[in-house]
Amino acid sequence: MTPSTLPGISVEVSPLLTRLAAERATGALLRDRGTLFLEDGRIVHAESPATPGLDVLLTTGGGLAPERWREAVDRAGARRQVARFLVDSGGLAGGELEICHLAAIFDAAFFALSPGSGPSRFRRGATHWIGSMRSVPAAAVERETRRRRELLDAVWPYPLLDTAPVVPRAAAPGQTVTARQRLLLAQADGIRTPADLAWVLGRPAFHTLLDVRRLAAAGLVDTPHAPAPAPVEAPLPDWMTQAQPPDVALLRRLRDALEASL
Repeated sequence: MTPSTLPGISVEVSPLLTRLAAERATGALLRDRGTLFLEDGRIVHAESPATPGLDVLLTTGGGLAPERWREAVDRAGARRQVARFLVDSGGLAGGELEICHLAAIFDAAFFALSPGSGPSRFRRGATHWIGSMRSVPAAAVERETRRRRELLDAVWPYPLLDTAPVVPRAAAPGQTVTARQRLLLAQADGIRTPADLAWVLGRPAFHTLLDVRRLAAAGLVDTPHAPAPAPVEAPLPDWMTQAQPPDVALLRRLRDALEASL
């Protein structure tokens, strides 16, 4: 059992984020796998190259027409009021935007705050062009990030699934496959990774990872395993590796025998 799972013990996901929240800082917390935007110490937006952005969640995964999103960015991006424009122009209901925005924050934060995301840097005063929407306490984001890490391992503890191509397997006779699982399996061509599938389906990347692990646990996709270490060959005895001096007398006898037979 790790310290993060021991009762009553909480391990900080990001000490810098905790400090910035306590300082009520405003700016961008940058890491290799994503960026968190803070306003008065609360997280107002997050993005990561590992996750579909809010635009994909709203268009591919939701009901917003792509051209409406582009219009909002073109007309309100410079003023950092894209969210407000989408709602005021009637392109999107406020509740739908808020739900997708919160999903994008928790999704990107999961990857941005991952252990292998490199050192943290803070750009004080930086803001995002999406504009103001609901903010989330940093403590809630850290708590949810820990919960998601533990959930993945509880479902099927094989992290290689998260980055490997998803290879479907035939369902067993009588095995139940949900509609959501069928949609994912239909796009799994043995080449796309979970991240690729998240973009194609317009779903949060973490939820796609979780779906893939559940499918693997059910035997509906292959589980990749780390390659076995190369066998260590036993060293050859010294007498086989050390150069041996030639037997001159034997060589002379062989020469004489050959000459006598000619």
